Amino acid sequence: MRNPEQFCLVQKADKARTVHIVLPDQDLTSLLGPQAAALLEMAGQPQCGRLYLVPGAEGVARAVFVVDATRRDAARFGALATGLPAGDWQIASSEPVRMLCPDIAQDATLGFCMGAYRFAVGRDVAFPTRLVLTDDARAVLPLAQATWLGRDLINQPANLLGPEELAEEAAAVVSAQGAVCEIITGEALTMAYPCLSAVGAGSDRPAQVVKAQWRGSKAPIDAPLLSLVGKGVCFDTGGYDIKPASGMLRMKKDMGGAALMLALAHVIMARDLPIRLELRLGCVENSISGHAMRPGDILTTRAGLTVEVGNTDAEGRLVLSDLLTEACEQKPEWVLDAATLTGAARVALGPDLPALFCNNPEWAQIFLSAGAELGDAMWQLPLWHGYDAWLCRKNAHLGNVTDKPMAGAITAALFLQHFVEPTVKWAHIDTYAWNDSSIPGRPEGGETLALRALVETTLRMINEKAGLS
Repeated sequence: MRNPEQFCLVQKADKARTVHIVLPDQDLTSLLGPQAAALLEMAGQPQCGRLYLVPGAEGVARAVFVVDATRRDAARFGALATGLPAGDWQIASSEPVRMLCPDIAQDATLGFCMGAYRFAVGRDVAFPTRLVLTDDARAVLPLAQATWLGRDLINQPANLLGPEELAEEAAAVVSAQGAVCEIITGEALTMAYPCLSAVGAGSDRPAQVVKAQWRGSKAPIDAPLLSLVGKGVCFDTGGYDIKPASGMLRMKKDMGGAALMLALAHVIMARDLPIRLELRLGCVENSISGHAMRPGDILTTRAGLTVEVGNTDAEGRLVLSDLLTEACEQKPEWVLDAATLTGAARVALGPDLPALFCNNPEWAQIFLSAGAELGDAMWQLPLWHGYDAWLCRKNAHLGNVTDKPMAGAITAALFLQHFVEPTVKWAHIDTYAWNDSSIPGRPEGGETLALRALVETTLRMINEKAGLS
């Protein structure tokens, strides 16, 4: 796991230049002296989200970054990583900014790390601009590390990251934090996860399941249990219902749900949150061979329900079904799964907004409010049970797809809900896991969409359970 602290951050720097975080209507004279008038004359009234470079006798002497401090969005500070000249820089926020946003130093540091991220295979990627890491910003390092971890996994080409490699990387990450971890393969996997096994049967690279358990050092033995489940399809050809060439171009990212859940688990463990945690990742490749599942096959799930395969390209829900069943057997307080599950969610919400489905209105509101407040939003779609009948089949309990050309994200979530105990609080995130183009803090490529919101949601639900909210 790469560490941004060794790439774009520095502990101290004697000659670090300063970037001032200011409000759009703030008087700059006290910060810049006579240079303030020159800056205003050249650039006009400062605008939110803009970075202004202030010249000095030997080039750029300092910089000004203008923010709307009434809202939080760490990603906007990614503009510092891409806009500041090479060298060492330090953050200085004015008193009006700190009053409106006490966490500005943490947000700026996290956003800088998000913007500095670079990925390449087989060569070093140097980054010429570094930020001084202050003590009050150090708390965001686990989140920065997790963001890079998730992006690195999603960006890896499928020839370098198959089911075995994904499982081994996940095991290494959680074991380093003290989790008890096992990788399940072979006959044991076929017996425990028959539906997941059927998805991976077409590939020469065998399916793997990562199962990890962890308890915070301050968590009692009976502390509430959070169970995370991730879809880790390392490449998705679509199986016999093969995707067109254009549809396969980014299918290395079909393990984005597993990357997101692993990233969240890393933050929870690194921050030693007072809960019990379980993580399950289904690591498979959906390929084509004489061993691959076919349209019309009927599979038996871990839960005992039978599923008729209407489309082999709807494999993610088959992977998750067995994992959700096993997660609920442990009587968790909360189950959260994430998957790059449906194109229908992208049609509805576009690439930036993960779709949230949740069987508990109060928990759903925590997700939504955390995302809105941190600029890492999700959007809730309904578990509309009027569509349940669409999944019914004459020869099996369920179909993995419906015959209707509508509501694909909803019916996929309804399928998953059959494998969740009704008494368990459950949320499902249908994510794109990718940035189609580069914007501040979000370079083109793999992305851990909603990670910041999920970390905040976890903190809030722990406090709620403890009666601290």
